[in-house]
Amino acid sequence: MRHTWGMKYVVCVPDGCADEPLAELGGRTPMQAAHMPNLDRIAKRSTLGRAAVIPEGLPPGSDVGNMSIFGYDPAKYHTGRAPIEAAALGLRLRPDQVAYRCNLVTIGADGTMVDFAGGHPSTEDAAKVIEALQEALGGDGVEFHPGVQYRHILVAPASWAEADCTPPHDLTGKPSVPPTGPAAPELLRLMDASREVLAGFDLAANQIWLWGQGFQPDMPSFESAYGLDAALVTAVDLVRGLGVLTGIDAVHLESATGWYDTDYEGKRDCALAALDAGADLFIIHVEATDEAGHAGNIEEKVRALENWDSRILAGLIEHLDAAGPWRMLMLPDHATPLATRTHTSEPVPYLLFDSQVDGPGGVYTEEGVADLPVVAGHELMGQLVSRR
Repeated sequence: MRHTWGMKYVVCVPDGCADEPLAELGGRTPMQAAHMPNLDRIAKRSTLGRAAVIPEGLPPGSDVGNMSIFGYDPAKYHTGRAPIEAAALGLRLRPDQVAYRCNLVTIGADGTMVDFAGGHPSTEDAAKVIEALQEALGGDGVEFHPGVQYRHILVAPASWAEADCTPPHDLTGKPSVPPTGPAAPELLRLMDASREVLAGFDLAANQIWLWGQGFQPDMPSFESAYGLDAALVTAVDLVRGLGVLTGIDAVHLESATGWYDTDYEGKRDCALAALDAGADLFIIHVEATDEAGHAGNIEEKVRALENWDSRILAGLIEHLDAAGPWRMLMLPDHATPLATRTHTSEPVPYLLFDSQVDGPGGVYTEEGVADLPVVAGHELMGQLVSRR
């Protein structure tokens, strides 16, 4: 569907970029410390504020936050993280199946969660591990499915759904907390048995960690909800899965890594090519800021923000200004403070830019929006496209 008004929309998601002031940065946050002249320039013409992307009572995960950014109320549609990632792998869960996220992790001899990402194995190496896990532990309704790097999926019988599982990234440097609840014995059996399988591989990861379970959600298509053709680019199965569930086309970019070395220019060019080809709206998701937050890596978090500005926004703004009217929404899916190395539920800064209508303007940082009103995150998509 090609619309006659010609307006184009871009949604920019610097995953987990919001943070807290750090002594190492002179009391500034990474957003304040990063040199971002292009973003600063459009912020002076934008509407800014704070977005509650994590509704009260829901966990501060990328599944919840990105669902909000896509314009869907997580309080209504969220069933768990894993079924969204399962959709990205082409898995359609039956009503008698539940999906779990299956991390490859590194647990210390003392039970400490050393690395929730298991040393960031390559996708190819990780696939061999998942294949071995399926051969050794699969069957009777238990299925291991390979994903990207350390992120994979376990499909299990629906009777395994009831368990309290701690996300491994919430345990970095802390004692690991095993699952509890009715399904915990089954989960622990697999987690314990996985150590013998992982021991046969030359990887930093030494076992699996199961969490984020849920049944397949039923979400309306983006086009039926907003009347627009949309596409996205990401290296993360979770975000791709939201696209599958809502009919948003996920553009494949081989050089998108989900890490510090991702292809920023490639993501920008995917957006421009899709918009030029007729897409109305494009979502650019970059994971690097979140990974830096989890790693406690100040330098990489600042660099990732600067890469957004110089390697995505610079060319994006120039091209769209020349092409016609456009609007942009920018916000992270949650904060990932470097000091705590995990997600938080606090509202995050958002920016709404319209090339034709200037907003009151401001500074796009945590401090810059601290006194501005909080809006529900899932309502911002409607605000972005409302005056088309």
